[in-house]
Amino acid sequence: MPLTVRPAALGDAPAICELLNAVDLAEIGRAETDLHRVEGELKHPEADLVRNSWLVSEGGRLVAYGRLWDDSGAERIDIDHYALPGRHAAALHLLELMEARAAEKAGENGADRAVVHLNLHIQPTTDTAMLTGRGWRTVRRYHVMTRSLSPQADPVPEPPAGVTLRDCREEADRRRAHELLEETFADHFGHLPRSYQQWLDDLDGAGLDWSLVWIASLAGSGDVAVLLSRDDQEARGWVRNIGVRKEARGKGLGGYLLRHAFGTFAARGRDAIGLGVDTRNSTGALRLYEAHGMSRLYAIDAWEVTLPATG
Repeated sequence: MPLTVRPAALGDAPAICELLNAVDLAEIGRAETDLHRVEGELKHPEADLVRNSWLVSEGGRLVAYGRLWDDSGAERIDIDHYALPGRHAAALHLLELMEARAAEKAGENGADRAVVHLNLHIQPTTDTAMLTGRGWRTVRRYHVMTRSLSPQADPVPEPPAGVTLRDCREEADRRRAHELLEETFADHFGHLPRSYQQWLDDLDGAGLDWSLVWIASLAGSGDVAVLLSRDDQEARGWVRNIGVRKEARGKGLGGYLLRHAFGTFAARGRDAIGLGVDTRNSTGALRLYEAHGMSRLYAIDAWEVTLPATG
């Protein structure tokens, strides 16, 4: 059956969400994609959907979707690639189109190569032999972790001695949270610096509940840690980032912020919370989360290929 390809538009969000949830069901046994997340990606100011998104249909049915974005302005290019099970021809055609665009985008940036990254479930609907046959390799593994919550088991904790906590409902505190996250994640795998406005765009900051973003200050040291969480997923509350400055690590601040999130979300009526973690994180984040009762829900591999730039 012939394939048709066109760029995505904001109005395609419900169909894309349905496709992504079908992929979720095949890979992890449950629908995990919320419509607002898809809409946020499509309306991102840097999306450039005409050149950087693809809808692949077969016999009038949407069977694959891809998008590309460029946070580096250099050689690093990121893609999302989704295909229904058994749609190898569509998946391959989509990948070919996306690789070609990634090479072109890197060339537009003045780079001589494109280092392309793609995150996939460890047992994806995409045929990994297709990837390895084209030079792709896995470079990192992430765990999506979860934990059940209840108001009785998870009261909001008292801060440790010398620690004060404030949320980020004020603009100045939002900017400070951005500064702390840029500093504390600077050495993390795959981190790319983002301006304050770019960070807000990535978060869809206009719709974020800033009372769920906290900065911890330590007497004599000032602002030393930050936690960014959100409560807009149907399945569970979500911790997006926890960052502690190097000089303040080992003092229990990460664990305190995590317990504060547990207690806050439990008080809001949430019965579960989740987060994603790089299993090779050098700060010991995986051990911290496991010590606080979190366990793996599923795992994701980061894939990478290097292509000569074109254009």
